[in-house]
Amino acid sequence: MTTKRIISAVLGIIAGLLVAVVFFADFNKAGENAAGDIKSKAEKVYVPYGELDEYYMMSSGGHSGQLFVYGIPSMRKIRTVPIFTPDPATGYGYSKETKEMLGGFTWGDFHHPAISETAGDYDGEFLFANDVGNNRVAAVDLSTFTTVDIMSLPNMGGPHAGVFVTENTEYIALPTRFARPLDNKYADLDKYEEEYKGVVSMTTFDKETKKFDLAYQIVLPPWSYDLSDAGKKMSGDWIVMTTYNSEFATTNLEINASQNDRDYIVLVNWKKLEEEVAAGNYHDVNGAKMIDPRDHKGAIYAVPVAKSPHGVDVTPDGTRYIAAGKLAPMMTVFSFEQTFEAIEKEDFTDEKYGIPVLSYESVMEREVDPPGALGPLHTQFDDKGNAYNTMFISSEIVKWHIETGEVIDRTPSYYSPGHSAAAEGDTVSPDGKWLVSLNKISKDNFLSVGPSHPESMDLIDISGEKMEHIMAVPVDPEPHYAQIVHRDKINTITVYEKDENRENSVWKQEDARVERKGDEVHVYGIAMRSRFIFDAQSDRPDAVTVKEGDRVFFHLTNIDLDQDITHGFGINEYDLNFEVQPGQTSTLEFVADKAGVYPIYCTNFCSALHQEMSGYLLVEPK
Repeated sequence: MTTKRIISAVLGIIAGLLVAVVFFADFNKAGENAAGDIKSKAEKVYVPYGELDEYYMMSSGGHSGQLFVYGIPSMRKIRTVPIFTPDPATGYGYSKETKEMLGGFTWGDFHHPAISETAGDYDGEFLFANDVGNNRVAAVDLSTFTTVDIMSLPNMGGPHAGVFVTENTEYIALPTRFARPLDNKYADLDKYEEEYKGVVSMTTFDKETKKFDLAYQIVLPPWSYDLSDAGKKMSGDWIVMTTYNSEFATTNLEINASQNDRDYIVLVNWKKLEEEVAAGNYHDVNGAKMIDPRDHKGAIYAVPVAKSPHGVDVTPDGTRYIAAGKLAPMMTVFSFEQTFEAIEKEDFTDEKYGIPVLSYESVMEREVDPPGALGPLHTQFDDKGNAYNTMFISSEIVKWHIETGEVIDRTPSYYSPGHSAAAEGDTVSPDGKWLVSLNKISKDNFLSVGPSHPESMDLIDISGEKMEHIMAVPVDPEPHYAQIVHRDKINTITVYEKDENRENSVWKQEDARVERKGDEVHVYGIAMRSRFIFDAQSDRPDAVTVKEGDRVFFHLTNIDLDQDITHGFGINEYDLNFEVQPGQTSTLEFVADKAGVYPIYCTNFCSALHQEMSGYLLVEPK
């Protein structure tokens, strides 16, 4: 058969196949399959009226300084909880109590939420937050979803590597990102290696008083500490931290802090340091108990890791810690058992800045390098022994098996994920149902709102062997990290308990009164549907008269003990507003520095006669 005949025969077969496809293929069925796939995904996230999401997702708000609460799987945003930033909608930062907590700051940079734990499992009682911008730590009471305490941390340079909690919330730990001279002293950058220090703040939290205390601080070399985690079970006495800039660079870090082939994971035995501090082995630095772990054998070690790592995460069983390479396209699995053996044998290869360096080959279990996956940042876990890594550069999630390193599946994210959050994924018992990719970029995914784009999140079903991308949603900036907790662990109240002994509270209309104490005027009032009562004995009980220059205190109690009946309190032209929840007492303090007549009104819609809920502040001129 000639070549021409062979070509003709092949072309004839191809033509026949094309005709068969055109005349006999069921294109409707293909379309139906696609529609069915979309319907199936929609059904997975649909929460009918009267039912509730299975999970809460607590997401950091980055430089907004706020906590964003979502329902999973619906991805509906439920609440914005102000933490480090004033919030005029709720009056957070305007009431006397919250204004004092904020301490004069007007913004915060909240990166990493951590839910309180018992035996390595979320207990759902409190959430802790870090402020990278102003060296603070905060606590949110999850029975009310309100911030209850904020503490400033001395000697710190941006606690980016926190917060994380030890397995029974003995400590809320916050390692610093930027090295600084201790005690807020001045030192030239040319003395960086000698005078600048890294610091870890080990804070405690009293659940009864709802107050922080700075137990002690750990002084470290002036490396940058990126992310960290606490051990679990067999590794429960240890914390692990990734570092970069072992070069001690002080300028142009994108080049100068990436010269070394390896940086380090630092391991610190917090239990041993706790004992040393209790024995008085520390120095007082700017009011903090400062301990140097290098002075105490067995307290600190370093493990070499691929340059400029980002996340380090402890597996649910506490037997391994996994580093994500960022600049090196791989995840490195380290064994705690092998680490402890190397420590016992003093299997050290070097000493850096007074810290023994363990042999990489002795403690490394495996390197996982998925082909083409670039920019691994963070690891999460399911209940089947699998790990999930975000890939910032290649915009995907990679699923792999911890025991073998085998890559099981990959799915795109839209786009450039930083962290991810799996259902109960930071605990000793992950649920293995959902994973949310927290993305830095959304590009053209959503309707345009101009040059400033929203960030985005991807919801991914991880319950099967293969991951299934369910949907992408726009979110407020900036979702650095989140934790997903089952709804059964969160026990909220619907109204504040009536406490007749509460300071400044008034529960009966006839007890509402105005008291003058020198140049201070204290108003003990009530809010109820649909009126304010400031002075029950006055002909106009909803009006208050003060003198210009008086310091005025409105102590307001909401006596409507019904769910979701919130009252607001705004003073026209005084730039003041706050809200009072059912059963709550709050105080607004200000100086009446403008003479005149100023309407007062309820700023939160509360009833059919909401418009009538008003009064007057009259400020007599000097």
